[in-house]
Amino acid sequence: MAVILLAGGAGYIGSHTAVELLNVGHDVVIADNFCNSSPEAVKRVEQITGKNVKLYEVDITDREKLAVVFEENKIDAVIHFAGLKAVGESVQKPLVYYRNNIDTTLSLMENMNKYGVKNIIFSSSATVYGEENPVPYLETMKRGVCTNPYGWTKAMMEQILEDAAVADKELSVILLRYFNPIGAHESGLIGEDPRGIPNNLMPYVSQVAVGKRECLTIFGNDYPTADGTCTRDYIHVTDLAIGHVKAVDYILNNRCVEIFNLGTGTPYSVTEIVDTFEKVNNIKVNHVYGDRRPGDLAECYANADKAWQVLGWKTERSLADMCRDSWNWQKNNPNGYNN
Repeated sequence: MAVILLAGGAGYIGSHTAVELLNVGHDVVIADNFCNSSPEAVKRVEQITGKNVKLYEVDITDREKLAVVFEENKIDAVIHFAGLKAVGESVQKPLVYYRNNIDTTLSLMENMNKYGVKNIIFSSSATVYGEENPVPYLETMKRGVCTNPYGWTKAMMEQILEDAAVADKELSVILLRYFNPIGAHESGLIGEDPRGIPNNLMPYVSQVAVGKRECLTIFGNDYPTADGTCTRDYIHVTDLAIGHVKAVDYILNNRCVEIFNLGTGTPYSVTEIVDTFEKVNNIKVNHVYGDRRPGDLAECYANADKAWQVLGWKTERSLADMCRDSWNWQKNNPNGYNN
C-alpha cells in the first residue's frame, strides 16, 4: 500500500477521501492550514476508521514549511485539494483567489520535483467547461470561458499540471472534474461545514431544516428546464471519495495524463433536491423563489462513461441517500465541528 499526501485534506471532500483511502489500507498524511476546515474532522476520520492520520498544520503556499512534510514522509502520490472555493467570494476577491490557488499548486509541484514524487491527482471542477460547451460535458471538450475567478484558477491549475507533465515524462497527472458533491459520511461524524453563510445549496437546505437559517431562496424558476429551476449533477461525497481511491490505484500503476468527470450523469433540479430532502427526512424546508443569479447556467451535468471504462468507477448512492446523509450530519452537528 502507498503513502498518500492530501493537501487540504481536512476539508469536506478531503476528509471523506481520507476515510476511503484508509479503509483500503493506504497510509494518509494530511497537510492543511484549517482556513476552511477543522482539525476535529481529522480526529473523526480516525474515529471512523480506527487508524491514525499524520497531520501537519501548514499553509500549502509556504514552500519551505511544506518541504518538511515531504522530508519526513516517503510520499507516493499527492491529492491536491488545497484551495479557496467560493464562487461569489472569488468575484469579490479575485487577487486572493489567484494568489492562493495558483501558489498552492506551484508550491506542491516544486516540492514534488525536489523530492522525486511523480504522481498528482488534482481536485478540479466542472466549471472549467465554461458556458459554451453543450451538456452533458465530455472530457474531450476544450476548456471553456469560465464565468468567475474561481473557475479560472481551476483551468489555470489544470494547464500548469499538464505543462509540467510535458516537461517531465515521469510525472503522472490525473485531473478529476467534480460536479456537485453533497451528502455526508453515513456515520454522521463528518460532513460539510461551511464557514458563515453557505455558498452551496445542500448545506443551506440543511441549515434551514435545523432552524439555523430562516428560509432558502431558490434563484430563478423560469429556466428552460422541466420545473423552471436550475439542474445540476449532484453526487454523493462518498462516491466522489471512492473515485479518488480508484484514481490513486490507476496512477500508481500507469504513467498517465488523464481527465475524468466524477458525476452521476443525471441532472436534478433545485426543486427536486428540496422536495426529496423534505420527503426522505420528513421535515419542512421553508423556501421562496427569487430572481436568477448572474452567471448561473440552466443545466450542468456529466458524461461519466470514461471513469467507468478506465477506472472502473461509477456512483452507487441515490439522491435520497444524499439527502438522508446530509440531514443525519446536520441534525447531529447543528453547528458543524464547533458543537
